[in-house]
Amino acid sequence: MDELNIQHNDQKLLSDVCTIINNARTNIALYANTQVVMTYWYVGKRIKEDVLQNKRADYGKQVIKNLSVKLTEKYGKGWSDKQLLHCLRSAETFSEEQIAYAVRRQFSWTHIRSFMYIENELARKFYMEMCALEHWNTRTLDQKIDSQLYERTALSRRPDELIKQELEKVEQTNQIVPDMVFKSSYFLDMLGLPDVFSESDLEKSIVTQMETFLQELGTDFAFLARQKRIPVDGVDYHLDLLFLHRSLRRMIAIDLKIGKFKPEHEGQMRLYLRYLDKHERKEGEESPIGLILCSEGNTEHIEYLMLDETSPVKVAQYYTQLPDKQVLAQRLQRAIAIAKQNQITK
Repeated sequence: MDELNIQHNDQKLLSDVCTIINNARTNIALYANTQVVMTYWYVGKRIKEDVLQNKRADYGKQVIKNLSVKLTEKYGKGWSDKQLLHCLRSAETFSEEQIAYAVRRQFSWTHIRSFMYIENELARKFYMEMCALEHWNTRTLDQKIDSQLYERTALSRRPDELIKQELEKVEQTNQIVPDMVFKSSYFLDMLGLPDVFSESDLEKSIVTQMETFLQELGTDFAFLARQKRIPVDGVDYHLDLLFLHRSLRRMIAIDLKIGKFKPEHEGQMRLYLRYLDKHERKEGEESPIGLILCSEGNTEHIEYLMLDETSPVKVAQYYTQLPDKQVLAQRLQRAIAIAKQNQITK
């Protein structure tokens, strides 16, 4: 056997052994994570059973405090009363089936802690599915929750039963739906724009800081074109930005508008979408979706034009500075209420 073959065999041996070791390490890590999460949940379940037998709130606090002291004496750090409260919360929030599903999704205990303090069950399910699909670490998850991603998606403006059906579909198919991607507001404060700016300024800033903007849009957006030429009947139009969303398998056309949404904006976007569908759509792709970013929202107008799940056109408001969380919550609650009322009156 010549020296070259010996080196090749040595390299293959090393590669194969490394693969075996790495696979084992991964499996051990997954097993350890499963045991940690399930242990905390079972501890919480047992505490819950004991506390429920005596419905006095002060009794529950005392039980946890006493148990924490004894567990710390026996096992050392890691069993503070705060940790035991987290365990209890997990058992109160998730059934055994639900916590097992979370473990199968390979969520860490830190992920679980973030999920279990989301009061709205549908919002919690949304973050769990998005976290699994987009592989968010706990820092990214907390950022998404703090920025009220669920409240800003088109999905949250639909009736609860429809939201539940969509999330169940995501769980079964492991595929994202368009309304989980599009938000009613995009935070663009990272672009460093002045208080007064043009659509051209906005577009240049977005392209310059594309990576940061993509984080706001979602991890599956891939940049395709800027000022995309759309020739129609001898007239050249220009689409501001064109992306491809890998999970949706759709092109996403983005038009930037200063001021309120106007009816003609929808007509123009539909023109772009028809062109893209006919001339740019690749085999295996779904029909393109349009996103109009307006600097000032107009919920009633948008809902009146029926820009909902049946329309390929989505309208979002962008902010160049992060609004106060309370103000944002009030505006979104109003938008959600209007949308749901429109569903009821259909």
